[in-house]
Amino acid sequence: MYKTVLTIIVNALLFVNILSNPDSLYTSILKKYVINGLVNYSQLKVDGRLSKYLEYLNNSDPDKFKNENDKLAFWLNAYNAYTLKIILDNYPIESINELHSGGRILAHIFKTTIWDKDFVRINHKRITLNDIEHKIIRKKFKEPRIHFALVCAAVSCPPLRNEAYLGNKLDEQLTGQAKRFFNDSTKNYFDINNRKAKLSKIMDWYEDDFGENDEEVLLYISQFLPAGIAEDIKNNLSEWDIDYLSYNWDLNEYKTSD
Repeated sequence: MYKTVLTIIVNALLFVNILSNPDSLYTSILKKYVINGLVNYSQLKVDGRLSKYLEYLNNSDPDKFKNENDKLAFWLNAYNAYTLKIILDNYPIESINELHSGGRILAHIFKTTIWDKDFVRINHKRITLNDIEHKIIRKKFKEPRIHFALVCAAVSCPPLRNEAYLGNKLDEQLTGQAKRFFNDSTKNYFDINNRKAKLSKIMDWYEDDFGENDEEVLLYISQFLPAGIAEDIKNNLSEWDIDYLSYNWDLNEYKTSD
């Protein structure tokens, strides 16, 4: 009996702590299971704390946040947290593409991808990951750097940050994500000698978010690059060519050497 009462008290205190600082809970989860942008899914799967954070998201109304950065941070965290959930619900898998209905190509045509499924719950309403990305984040906030913060569980995605996004440090976090993304040669490669930029397919899929043409896209990217490359792009803009790297859809999994 005493153990039961003690368990109830402990769980109640944990829940109160989650309500008072849910982002701290999410950060503690990310710091434990995200290593160099990859996720230790096998260990995260047996840690029940993510469900507590998802419960907070379901009970939250982001429209009540007064600060726009707080709203954007909430939605970035929600997208990434629910992506973790859907992977964990189906783990082990090799790729998030396994979760589409009808195969990868047909799923995109008929909108039956995992991103179109309404398993996300915010403010007690069911929505999709595509709703979050396209109808809320991209439509309402007009912030291109979100593309380096949203992570769809693939190797070629931006690295998952090992802390929650916070409104009061969001600008710093998004800039840090952009710099990390563009300075990772496996995701974006800049050949200054031949003036060729081999970019992530993200820059192709969402080109309009970064500029109206290749030159504007390169100028946008240059702010996140080392000085030498950035200056060469600015001074020789018309001489630079863009190509796109193939996208690696393998799961962004950190594998232990058991």
